Amino acid sequence: MTTSTNAEIYRPAVPFYKGKKFKKAVKTTFVYILLVVLSFLFLFPFFWMITSSLKSDTQIFLWPPQWIPNPIHWDNYAAAFANPQLPFLTFFKNTMILEVGIIGGKLISCVLIAYGFARLNAPGKNFWFGVLLATFMIPSAVTMIPQYILFNYLGWVNTFLPLIVPAFFGESYAIFLMRQFFLTIPRELEEAALMDGANTYQIIRHIIVPLSTPILAVITVLSFKDIWNNFFQPLLYLNDRTKYTLSIGLAYFNGQYTVHMGVLMAASVVLMLPLVIVFFFAQKAFVEGISLTGIAGR
Repeated sequence: MTTSTNAEIYRPAVPFYKGKKFKKAVKTTFVYILLVVLSFLFLFPFFWMITSSLKSDTQIFLWPPQWIPNPIHWDNYAAAFANPQLPFLTFFKNTMILEVGIIGGKLISCVLIAYGFARLNAPGKNFWFGVLLATFMIPSAVTMIPQYILFNYLGWVNTFLPLIVPAFFGESYAIFLMRQFFLTIPRELEEAALMDGANTYQIIRHIIVPLSTPILAVITVLSFKDIWNNFFQPLLYLNDRTKYTLSIGLAYFNGQYTVHMGVLMAASVVLMLPLVIVFFFAQKAFVEGISLTGIAGR
């Protein structure tokens, strides 16, 4: 005769604040609160700039601050872009000439150089790539005077050539990003193209470039932003007002003794819009390119 006993196991109740669901909820809440705070810190300068562009100078410097402009001064935008001494349409045309020339030259040269570092076998390739990375540590101020002397000797001062031509010789940062991306493209695609009789140029044009849209978008967006905001180099090489860029034109709103902040903020808002529009349309490819190049920790 056998007997069986059913022993019941009693476990003490776990407090709700020690449960996994509660800890996860606290963690999620903390992350969202942190994101909201950081978003506010990043967006507040843009909010202040937009509202200040619709205020008079008196309203801008009131304390406590007047958050909402009353009355709204739309005339700040007219004063910013209707000044005959500041032809912003000409400045915009000059800026776009630099954008097209520099971005085009940078993409062409960097694609070719990065493909060589990523795919071609050449003696000393890794050494020269190390030299390329070492140029990151060279401050721009070191090469500023030699470059100016060279371009002045060539007679390029007061032209767009000193700003556009160097882009056709590559940029170390863009080359590094493209090389990292090219390494993620399967070699089997190139081997299949070689078996079909394709040469290196055809491989780059028909395989590498179409598959590299994300990183090309990254380089384009970053370059567009840098060129759009570039102030020092155009100021250094351009002496004629008809060749000035938008960044130089914006600096003319800073008077010698006074600054009309409302007009300055209105011009800043308008000049910021193209950057926002470019990133809005290219953000998907931009984020994808950043993730695939290893910058985001991949």
